[in-house]
Amino acid sequence: MKVLVIGGGGREHAICTALKKSPKVTGLWCAPGNGGIADIATCVDLKATDVEGVVAWAKEQAMDFVVVAPDDPLALGMVDALEEAGIPAFGPRKNAAILEASKDFSKSLMSKYHIPTAKYQTFTELEKALSYIREQGAPIVVKADGLALGKGVVVAATVEEAETAVREMMEDHKFGASGSKVVIEECMVGPEVTVLAFVDGEHLVPMPSSQDHKRAYDGNKGPNTGGMGAISPSPNYTPAIAKRCMEEIFLPTVAALKAEGRPFHGTLYFGLMLTSDGPKVVEYNARFGDPECQTVLSLLESDLLEIMLACHNGTLDKTEVRFKNAAACCLVLASGGYPGSYEKGKVISGLDRVENAIVYHAGTAKQDGRIVTSGGRVLGVTAVAPSLEEAIAASYAAAKPITFDKMQFRTDIGRV
Repeated sequence: MKVLVIGGGGREHAICTALKKSPKVTGLWCAPGNGGIADIATCVDLKATDVEGVVAWAKEQAMDFVVVAPDDPLALGMVDALEEAGIPAFGPRKNAAILEASKDFSKSLMSKYHIPTAKYQTFTELEKALSYIREQGAPIVVKADGLALGKGVVVAATVEEAETAVREMMEDHKFGASGSKVVIEECMVGPEVTVLAFVDGEHLVPMPSSQDHKRAYDGNKGPNTGGMGAISPSPNYTPAIAKRCMEEIFLPTVAALKAEGRPFHGTLYFGLMLTSDGPKVVEYNARFGDPECQTVLSLLESDLLEIMLACHNGTLDKTEVRFKNAAACCLVLASGGYPGSYEKGKVISGLDRVENAIVYHAGTAKQDGRIVTSGGRVLGVTAVAPSLEEAIAASYAAAKPITFDKMQFRTDIGRV
């Protein structure tokens, strides 16, 4: 099969790497791809959000299957457009992708179907939002309703911090239209865990749990990022908690979407908080998380294309989904200044000296035969080992030879 993957980050490099192993894949393309993906797939110069351009190219090149990996094209209805053009695609349709594209929608769905989550209110008027914050006090969580590159959430320690966050979203339009509506919710306490799951509209198969590290600096300090590293599995996610999540959150969510006429096909991301009252939903994503994807797919033993086709066809219950009984750690090497402003075009050296790990490229490009930086998160050094401690150690050891000007990374991935 001729397969096209949409996106150009570390997640897409991990997806392409897994798909490349499938004997069914006869050709692999990626739009737009990056410097690392170019080694295993043919990169196509199309933006991930160019729905019309992608559909036209996929038709012209007779693609058999398209994997829509990022949130933006899913929210724009790329899967709908591909399917209407007769091209099967992996990912939810627009009316199901709204689960991530609107936090207000997802909170309303959880409320209606009694899926455990934080107490919340939604606001479209600044003054009402500010009054609610003053009433509730801090700590409190402020979320932009729409997509914001994983950065539209502020966990405010003080009322003043929460007020600033609301003003930045609603008044200064920090996240554009995404922040014209805000969701303000109680601050839940407990370990955070991510569980990704394959879904075919009715059936659900969870992948191994993982834990992202969102803050920019050691000790979970600094601004939120798209993710500075991840581990899998999470030591906090016990079999007993997994059972509760399946019964109280995972299956009810899939059933709720089906009941609403929005059947979900693709990868459903459950961001969970393990509170003293039990597991609760922090957020949903309508696709693989990044960098959780890099750890989880590194553990996959089954054929990813077979699983993706089953999600599309509604046959997931008849398809083998098997993972290694092992652990993985992904360490993100980022540009200096990220998640704020940063410079691009820094030459990366040492990639040829990496041992016992795979390096997923996130923000890289090829320039004059060399790999250079082209984004905030540049590389994800991912190691697999029998135990979590060994995987963490292997990931850091593998990253040692890699250098580029102003490179930054956290030294405590998997240890906090």
